[in-house]
Amino acid sequence: MTTYVEHLNHHLAQAMLRHERFVAFGQNIDAGSCLSGLTRGLPRDGKRLVINTPNAENTLVGIGFGMMSRGMACAFVMKQLDFLLLGVDQLVNTWNILREQDCGGSFTIVAIVVDGGYAGPQSSFNGLYDLCSVARIPGFAVTNQLDVATVFERQVGAPGLRLVAVSERLFRAPVIEWDAEQAVIHGDGEIIRYTEGEAATVACSNLSFPQGMELAAAFHDRGLSTSLFGIHAAHPVDWTPILKDVQRTRQLVLLDDCKSWNAPYRDLLMAARGLCGADNVHLIARGGGELRPNPDAFEVPTDWLCDVVGRNHADASSKAG
Repeated sequence: MTTYVEHLNHHLAQAMLRHERFVAFGQNIDAGSCLSGLTRGLPRDGKRLVINTPNAENTLVGIGFGMMSRGMACAFVMKQLDFLLLGVDQLVNTWNILREQDCGGSFTIVAIVVDGGYAGPQSSFNGLYDLCSVARIPGFAVTNQLDVATVFERQVGAPGLRLVAVSERLFRAPVIEWDAEQAVIHGDGEIIRYTEGEAATVACSNLSFPQGMELAAAFHDRGLSTSLFGIHAAHPVDWTPILKDVQRTRQLVLLDDCKSWNAPYRDLLMAARGLCGADNVHLIARGGGELRPNPDAFEVPTDWLCDVVGRNHADASSKAG
């Protein structure tokens, strides 16, 4: 059995090996638990370095930009997404200077979202959307075998800057497996369609894919086939794949476990309502909430959704008949 964190570790190591020069750095990434195994045994052979650093996040983000500007590939691996708030000055001002330069270097920030619950007020932030929006930074959240492989292969080491968020809650769980031949990958992993169905389109944003998969299974148990999408990018540019599916299924269920009020999918919801009507678009989002110790659980009203989607699908089928 391969766990989620082992799968992440494997693909981070493979990303380093694909480049002649690569530097991975961060606090305790090569000491102690190595961030609960996320960075254990990363390759080092003279041109690939693994560097433990002190807690100086704003400086460390600047160091990553410095290596990128010299044409190098690097990754800053962080034990909490919260700590990246200390590097916002670099993410906005330094990136706004470098983004127009064709330096050919690569900078990836891999940050752990502390979403296991009851971890303290400093660990309650999971707003990848917010960090990406401050300077239009590409960002990705990964939860399963396919999205991890896709994002790490296509993004880590690619020119420019991106953020990658991983879920601490899933670290010890078996990685969710998915046959790549069943899926359709759009872009460089921004959106992935995992299944295609007739009754509804289920789209999972941020780290909500496990809940979306359970919801799709509940629909299947009631004889309702659904299309299952993962929205793995924090700010996707093109919603066309999902909207084409909604045009066919006539229903959209959108799940979002992020606590941010800065949702990137407003245009998707508006367009979907135009295609199938507001009554056939269902948003289940946590949003907001107090940033304090809590169970950090994202609850999906499965029975209610199955009833509503099933009824709407039956009504649409009868009208079509």
